This record gives sequence, structure tokens and C-alpha cells, in this order.
Amino acid sequence: MFLLRRGGNRLTPDQARIRTGDGTAVLLDVREMPEWKAGHAPGALHLPLTRLLAGAALPAEVRSRPVVVICRSGHRSQQAADLLGARGVDAVDVAGGMNAWADAGLPVVDERGQGGRIA
Repeated sequence: MFLLRRGGNRLTPDQARIRTGDGTAVLLDVREMPEWKAGHAPGALHLPLTRLLAGAALPAEVRSRPVVVICRSGHRSQQAADLLGARGVDAVDVAGGMNAWADAGLPVVDERGQGGRIA
């Protein structure tokens, strides 16, 4: 069971890495395409917040699984987690976003799987 409630605690980058790395949850990056291409967490799925707000369907890998949402700083991911929660998805976000992820020394890759950067 995913122990976080909608609107509940936010995860640290290390907690997010553990939850998504062991398959407990899916990491969903809600930044825009140029940001994603520059650098994202390995294994993350991509669905921009703008598309979520427009009613886009969730990727198949996200359906029926807990979701950890990440953006650059944590603002958009909070909004996305609330939106997903309203859709019945068990969602929580990463405090500090990809900036905190990179600051914690966690890996960032670009669109080719090489060393990425946070844009």
C-alpha cells in the first residue's frame, strides 16, 4: 500500500527515488518538453502539466499505480498531484523538484540517456 494520502506529505528526492526505484510507484515528470529533453530522472515518464490541465489521458504505466510527481521546483508538481488526486489517482509530489533531485546527487539524464542538466 502506498502510505501517502492525497494532499498529504511531500517526498524528499531520496524518498521518491526509493519509492519509484523499487517499483512501488511511477515517477511522472510534468515539466515542458524542452525541460524534459535537457534533463530528467532516469525511468521517469513524461506528461506536461499543460496537457494534464487540458484533460490528457494518463500513460498506461501510470494507471492503477501510485504516482510520484516531479517538476523543476515543486510548484507544478503540487498542482499536478492535486489534479491527479481529483481524478482518483494516489499521487504525491517531490519537494523541491528536479532542482532538489540534482542537489541530492541523484542521476539526471538528457533525451539520449547521457548526463543531463536541469533547465
